[in-house]
Amino acid sequence: MGVYMNQNAEKLLDIKDLSITYITDDATIYAVNGLNMELYRGETLGLVGETGAGKTTTALAIMRLLPDRIGKITSGSIQFDDVDVTAASETEMRTLRGERISMIFQDPMTCLNPVLTIGDQIAEVLESHGITQKEELSKRVDNILTLVGLPPERKNEYPHQFSGGMKQRVDIAIALACEPQLLLADEPTTALDVTIQAQVLALMKELRQKFNTSMLLITHDLGVVAEVCDRVAIMYAGEIIEYGTVWEIFSGTEHHPYTKGLFGSIPSMSEGERRLRPIDGLMPDPAIQIKGCPFASRCPQCSERCKVEKPANYRVAGGNIIKCHLFEGEEAGGGKDAGTAG
Repeated sequence: MGVYMNQNAEKLLDIKDLSITYITDDATIYAVNGLNMELYRGETLGLVGETGAGKTTTALAIMRLLPDRIGKITSGSIQFDDVDVTAASETEMRTLRGERISMIFQDPMTCLNPVLTIGDQIAEVLESHGITQKEELSKRVDNILTLVGLPPERKNEYPHQFSGGMKQRVDIAIALACEPQLLLADEPTTALDVTIQAQVLALMKELRQKFNTSMLLITHDLGVVAEVCDRVAIMYAGEIIEYGTVWEIFSGTEHHPYTKGLFGSIPSMSEGERRLRPIDGLMPDPAIQIKGCPFASRCPQCSERCKVEKPANYRVAGGNIIKCHLFEGEEAGGGKDAGTAG
C-alpha cells in the first residue's frame, strides 16, 4: 500500500469550494459541486469514483482545459503553489501547462499525433518551454525515452509502430519531459492489459520518486489505488464523500455507504466467498441540483433528512473523513485533512 505522508509536507494544490457546470442548448450539467481537495508535495492522491462522478472534469479544471464556451467554473478557487489558476491569464497557463503541471490522458491511442515521430512530439514539448538548441533537444529526448524504458533509437518511429503499452510510455515521457511538479494521470492503465498495467504503474512510481513529482491519480480501480497512492478521495456526483490515507480507507471499519458499496463490488479470490454486491440504481441526473445527499436515492440507510439536507464532514475514530449524516456526533474537522471532503 501507499506510504503515509509526512504531516509537515508542503501543500502544492489547494482546491476550495469548486463548482463546475457545462451549459448546453438542452440543459445545464452540474458536474462538480463544492469540491474541496488538497495535494502535498511528493505525494500521490487517488481520486476514485464511477464514470460520471466528475473526476476528469476536476483534472481539466486544474489545467484550465474545460471545453470552450460550455465548461465554466462557477465558484471556488484552485491554488497551485503560487498561482491562482482560476484567475491566471491564458499566457500564464500556457507556461504552467507542461512545465509545472502535466496530464496523462486516458487513451494513449488517441493522444499521440499519428504523423509526427515520437521524438518530435517529445521535442515539441521541450521547445515550447525554452529548449531550442538542436543538440540539447536530441540529448534530452534520448534521456527521457531511456527513463521510461524505451530505446532512444526508436525516436524516429511513428505511434502506429508501437504497442499500447509502449504508447502509454511515450505519453508518460511527454508528460514528464519538463519534470513537472504535478502530474495528473487520468485512468492511465484502463486501455492496457493486466501485465502491462503493472509495468506502467511501477514505472510511474519510480519516476515520481526520482523527480519528487506529486500525482493526482484518477481511477475507478481500488486495486491500483492500494498499490500506488498515499491518500484517497472518494468522489460521487461531483462531491468528495470520503477522504483519508490509504491505510485508513482500506483498513478502517467506518465508511460512507457508497465506499462500502465500492468494496462490496470487488471480486475476491477467497474460497467460498459470497457473491458480489453491486450498488443498486444509478447516479442522480447531473442536470438536477440535489438538495440533500447525492447518494440518498441509492443508500440502504437513507433517512428523510438525507433527502433534504446536505451532510457535514465528520472525522471518525479511524482518522478518515466522511460526509454522511450517519456519523453525526463524531469529531468534525481538526488536523491536516480537516474539511477536505466536500
